[in-house]
Amino acid sequence: MCRFISIFKWELGFLFLLSAIGGRVTGHIRYSIPEELKIGSVIGNVAKDLGLDASRLHMGRARIVSGGNIQYTELKADKGTLVMNERIDREQLCGDLTPCSLSFEIILENPMELHQVTVEILDINDNTPFFPNPVIQFETSESATVGSKYPIESAVDPDVGLNALQNYILSPNNYFVLKQHTNPDGSKYAELVLQRPLDREEQPSLLLKVIAADGGTPQRSGTVNINVLVLDANDNAPAFNQSVYRATITENSHKGTYVATVNATDADVGANGEIMFCFSKIKGSAVGAFNIDESTGVISVAGDIDHEKEKKYELRLEARDRGGLTGTSTIVIDVSDVNDNAPVITIMSYSSAVSEDSSVDTTIAIINVRDADSEKNGQVTCVIEESLPFKITSLKNYFTLVTNGVLNRESVPEYNITFTAVDEGSPALSTNKTISFKVSDVNDNAPIFESSFYDADVVENNSPGLSVFSVKANDADFGQNARVSYFLIDLELNGSPSSSYVSINAESGVIQAVRSFDYEQIKTVTFYVKAQDGGSPPLSSNTTVRLTILDQNDNPPQVLYPVQTAGSVVAEMVPRSADVGYLVTKVVAVDVDSEQNAWLSYKLQKATDRALFEVGSQNGEIRTVRQVTEKDLLKQRLTVIVEDNGQPSRSATVIVNVAVADSFPEVLSEFTDFPHDKDYNDNLTFYLVLALAVVSFLFITCLVVIISVKIYRWRQSRILYHSSLPVIPYYPPRYSDTLGTGTLPHTYNYEVCRTTDSRKSDCKFGRAGSQNVLIMDPSSTGTMQRLQSEKSILDEPDSPLEVSCFVWRQSRILYHSSLPVIPYYPPRYSDTLGTGTLPHTYNYEVCRTTDSRKSDCKFGRAGSQNVLIMDPSSTGTMQRMQNEKSILDEPDSPQEVCLFPPQMSHVTLFG
Repeated sequence: MCRFISIFKWELGFLFLLSAIGGRVTGHIRYSIPEELKIGSVIGNVAKDLGLDASRLHMGRARIVSGGNIQYTELKADKGTLVMNERIDREQLCGDLTPCSLSFEIILENPMELHQVTVEILDINDNTPFFPNPVIQFETSESATVGSKYPIESAVDPDVGLNALQNYILSPNNYFVLKQHTNPDGSKYAELVLQRPLDREEQPSLLLKVIAADGGTPQRSGTVNINVLVLDANDNAPAFNQSVYRATITENSHKGTYVATVNATDADVGANGEIMFCFSKIKGSAVGAFNIDESTGVISVAGDIDHEKEKKYELRLEARDRGGLTGTSTIVIDVSDVNDNAPVITIMSYSSAVSEDSSVDTTIAIINVRDADSEKNGQVTCVIEESLPFKITSLKNYFTLVTNGVLNRESVPEYNITFTAVDEGSPALSTNKTISFKVSDVNDNAPIFESSFYDADVVENNSPGLSVFSVKANDADFGQNARVSYFLIDLELNGSPSSSYVSINAESGVIQAVRSFDYEQIKTVTFYVKAQDGGSPPLSSNTTVRLTILDQNDNPPQVLYPVQTAGSVVAEMVPRSADVGYLVTKVVAVDVDSEQNAWLSYKLQKATDRALFEVGSQNGEIRTVRQVTEKDLLKQRLTVIVEDNGQPSRSATVIVNVAVADSFPEVLSEFTDFPHDKDYNDNLTFYLVLALAVVSFLFITCLVVIISVKIYRWRQSRILYHSSLPVIPYYPPRYSDTLGTGTLPHTYNYEVCRTTDSRKSDCKFGRAGSQNVLIMDPSSTGTMQRLQSEKSILDEPDSPLEVSCFVWRQSRILYHSSLPVIPYYPPRYSDTLGTGTLPHTYNYEVCRTTDSRKSDCKFGRAGSQNVLIMDPSSTGTMQRMQNEKSILDEPDSPQEVCLFPPQMSHVTLFG
């Protein structure tokens, strides 16, 4: 395969055009390939021939643009080569037109480049010459003179050049020789020439054979049989009055439209002088396009005439008389163009989304506009709406849509651009094409809160995690840029970070209380919230939130006077001479709540003599309501209730002892046996008995539940044993001790290690701040060893000691039945002082086996290491080993001792 490459220089005017539209480069390369080339065959290296890097084709999104419907070639942008995409039949593509070429453009973007490519299709000898009719029959007069010519219907060979029809060969005979001629269009035709007179009586017919051969390699040929009938004398052939006729018609002419009239004459008379007209050698698009009246020679339109398909028709005419003699001529019909084709707009490429921060002259779309008409009818212009921030630049019949202003997605999120292509015909034809693209968002807007300051209320004693309220910020951007996240700006608030008071949901902006608020400690919480979008870089804004704590009636009144003491009796003295309204004393109380929750009222609940005293409801003053008499008892006991105004209200009770006497010694002697609450508190006794009954009922219920659980587990163990099923592990939860303040100072974990058959059982426990291992070895004397790291976490010297022993009395049953041990995880206990606080916490673990006769108990105490040993061989006593210091040295330390009877096999250890 020969390949020719030619790169043409740019013309000066075209260079000025390129510089005016942005310095785009245009090259022209030309290739030559034979027809019928296989698909995938390489035509040429476009990148190399254009002087481009292969990556430029890929990055510039290089592609082929052709006006036809069939894409014969394909561009491999990654390799820079041009390959065959469809087989090309030169005869089908170009007919007899030479040279035959295929032209298209290669377009690149960023920057835009347009390169013209022409592929010349070389003919190969792939068609055999043939005659349209396999048998030709004509008549000739016996009087035909020597030299008479008889045209033969030409053979057809679609190939061109040397591969086309080259010569005709006549089979040997005694009457005719073959002469070959060339038409103006280069085609060849042959005539039979009579070389000796015919004698019908001697030979009435002749059978000849003509071979049409081309010049290709290998040579191809076609054959036609000619049957010549010899007639009586007709020695004059018809002759046209013009060798070439010319006519012009417009395209889209209706059928029957007059084209031209041809004329021929014959010197003969009679039947030999009658002439019939016909077309000869019609091929291609001319077949069926025109009609000729065989008698008159009038040529008219018979089919569709389209200037875009055929611009000129060249037809061969024949005039034949009745004697078989013919004359030939040619008619050339030119087709004039009519503006009957509207421009066709093809979107070559366009971006479906354009960033709103795109600079001016950013390419949005590239379109191609073609008009099949010619001259002015095929010249087009393309426009868009002028009010849009875009403009159009042109290069030949390519138009580029570029930005011509600032884009703002928040104002116009989407554009619909309509291209209008108009030709210069009369009347002008136009075509519209609309494209749509979105303006992609850029993070150019910060979130904006609905308010710069938020004020919310929350009632004290709220539960942690309570949703107080929510903040909302809006972002004008779109997508990820508009996704707002909320953050708490962690600043110091009353010596603590604001995150210790509230938290915020990053997605919803819901603010939740982290702790339970106490109005008496803090009245307001002011903090800052930041709203940040998801753009890159992110934008943010802040707002201020003030959380006002509302008071709740959670504090009962506190009596300041009179002071209540447990071991002594305080009495107010009222002289017997006191008048009505005498001020005995004043009950003074306060309520740490606020507003109406702190409004106190006083009333007398109980009195020895209710007719003698009254209490001021607002000021708490106790006054006499009548004159004191000698009959009034010396000992007067008043019970005053102090009640606040909250909902529900809370109250406090104070007992005021009043002595009606004139002298202190008299009072002293009488108050030594002052009656206490049991003399007048019968209702209180009832409530105590009722509470005892309720507690007893709850205890019995819990006991029944525990026994039921034990029986259920024992039955489950029997089922698991006899069914040989695997034991499903049970993992206890993690527990932690809680002090009275609600904090978690220490956390302890425990593990229980048990087997169903082994003679060994290990128990391992860990404590925060130290590492402890408790090991039980049945081979020893039943002692338990403990490894403790440098320092115990319970370093307080005054830590109370608590030792508890837990006995599982079913161990012997399990031992004899060889059942697997069902894990039992007891709860965690802690010592409680009288004040209700939990200063120290101890943990324990349970170590159990079904076979061991020994049980070890080991406990630890802050500041010392202790081992408690239980020996079943002894009489139930407990031996204790202690190093460094005994835990019972302190005189005020509580002591508890557990005695283990011999049958006990399990102990509960507090560490």
